[in-house]
Amino acid sequence: MGHPAAVWDYKAATEITKDWNGIDQVVLRNPRGASARVSLHGGHVTSWRNEHGEELLFTSSKAILKPPKAMRGGMPICFPQCGNGGSLELHGFARNKIWTIDDNPPPLHPNDYHRKSFVDLLLKPSEEDLKCWPHSFEFRLRVSLAADGDLSLISRIRNVNGKPFSFSFAYHTYFSVSDISEVRIEGLETLDYLDNLCQKERFTEQGNAITFESEVDRVYLSAPNAIAILDHEKKRTYVIRKEGLPDIVVWNPWEKKSKSMGDFGDEEYKQMVCVDGAAIVRPIALKPGEEWTGRVQLKVVPSSFCSDHLGL
Repeated sequence: MGHPAAVWDYKAATEITKDWNGIDQVVLRNPRGASARVSLHGGHVTSWRNEHGEELLFTSSKAILKPPKAMRGGMPICFPQCGNGGSLELHGFARNKIWTIDDNPPPLHPNDYHRKSFVDLLLKPSEEDLKCWPHSFEFRLRVSLAADGDLSLISRIRNVNGKPFSFSFAYHTYFSVSDISEVRIEGLETLDYLDNLCQKERFTEQGNAITFESEVDRVYLSAPNAIAILDHEKKRTYVIRKEGLPDIVVWNPWEKKSKSMGDFGDEEYKQMVCVDGAAIVRPIALKPGEEWTGRVQLKVVPSSFCSDHLGL
């Protein structure tokens, strides 16, 4: 009889360490050598590396790595407000709070456990939060790394308040690219979008793909659940799959805005693009006791694996 195949211990592949500020972070690994890092400051995915050790998320060399400032890069979570259109700080407060590890979360589907290393985090409002946003909630976040290197985030937000509330939300994902002028985004053709550079005026996407020649800051409405970012120079495609998130935000600051941002290098706009699964145009409304779930799955495939195979 042969020896039984080695079984990968996914629980052992989850390690708690300290980040540069002494704040707990969780490192997830898979059998092939891919990894992800999640800081308890903000529930923020700060790193996602493939099996070759290549970083797939962009972080600015000038990012401020100290609370309460949110780090410029990775995957900050925007909640309960996206942008600066409300009474709260830019993109809300979730990305600036210290989350806790949730040792006993409500169950998820078995597929969200199988062959994945993962961590469950929990955020509840502080007294300070309730003064500026007077709604009690429980925000549960699962970050998981699959055997094939896919990165998934599942957010469950429950209203434990005595009255209804609504919020906007985004996974503000900074993807690392070789050269923004060689990048195209597929899956958003013919969609309407709100242009934040034109007072949120509504336009219809005319191109057969989105390419970049200047600053872009748009919210695409009723976007399909699969979007592809093609990086021609690296011959690499990011595939974003989403659920519960009707909108897609596309952002690149380009040269002029980059120079005005203190935590962003003047030329770094060339190496990044933000493409966010989001719920912005119609905020999510929850009655007392109701829960909302929004998830995103990120995959990397060779660009030769064209979009026809991705269900776009």
